[in-house]
Amino acid sequence: MQNSPEQDQPPIQINTSDEISRGRYSNTLLVSHSPDEFILDWLLNSPNGPHLVSRIIMTPGNIKRVAEALRINIEQYEEKFGVINVVEPVAQKFH
Repeated sequence: MQNSPEQDQPPIQINTSDEISRGRYSNTLLVSHSPDEFILDWLLNSPNGPHLVSRIIMTPGNIKRVAEALRINIEQYEEKFGVINVVEPVAQKFH
């Protein structure tokens, strides 16, 4: 069996601060774009209202690669764990 190109590459060494490496939780994403870039605003929708968690600005080419990587990973996830059930936004409201 042949290895995929990803398996042949050595792991990437990433240097980061502890705060960034802990990650951030987001439950809402707003996407906007211009001819030159996509802006991804990751939000935390809480009882106190939405809060900006992170803003990522990417080129159209990079965003297309991210979309393809997500498609592949969702497919792999669903093969392993089952179909992801998407909750409608109305059901996500706080009471």
